[in-house]
Amino acid sequence: MAAHLIVLFLFSVLKGVHSITTVSKVSVKAGNSISIPCLYDSQYTDHVKYLCEGYFWPSCRYAVKTNEADPSGKYLISDDKKQQIFTVTINRLTNQNTHYWCGLENRALDTRVYFQLLVTNGTPSLCVDHQRITGYIGENITIRCHHSNSGEMKWCRLGRNCVTGSSGSIDGTTVTAHMRDPNVFTVTMSGLKLENSGWYWCAKGDIQIPVYLTVTENTSKYCK
Repeated sequence: MAAHLIVLFLFSVLKGVHSITTVSKVSVKAGNSISIPCLYDSQYTDHVKYLCEGYFWPSCRYAVKTNEADPSGKYLISDDKKQQIFTVTINRLTNQNTHYWCGLENRALDTRVYFQLLVTNGTPSLCVDHQRITGYIGENITIRCHHSNSGEMKWCRLGRNCVTGSSGSIDGTTVTAHMRDPNVFTVTMSGLKLENSGWYWCAKGDIQIPVYLTVTENTSKYCK
């Protein structure tokens, strides 16, 4: 009986770890803000989501919950139940803002996943011009990922596939990538569709930076 309970417990732990997907390590500049997306399984749509601060899960401190705002405004959280992604934003970053967990309440055992922020007073080892960008249906959009570290470059959609070479596709949309400029990894998505809206991430080596793409109709071309 005891062995059976241990197996059930271990299954719950492993299931909990893999029920949320996010980036693992992000380089950020002190004083700035960063938004981190956390993708969850559909079974958790109506569960309370939260951000927990601390290296060790059992002793981490709740920073913000979807049902309990942070009165200081340092931490923000929003839940897009349609895309099954909750997003946490950390403002006024300091060198102490390092270890975090995306989590959600679960009756048996809370589901969670760890991510790390590398806060620097200088230039982050991987960054983008804008973390939130807008593209237009049928058109192209280019993202420039500035880096000073080494390793494989990737452009991925959160919870889906990655493009690791010079070309590929994500959700049927063509993606090309190149490094013509020193220390700049440039990604172009061509022929955008409405369903391309969502969270992506650029990676170089073991560092990632999330980017939110909004795809909409380009109404300006109809103006006279």
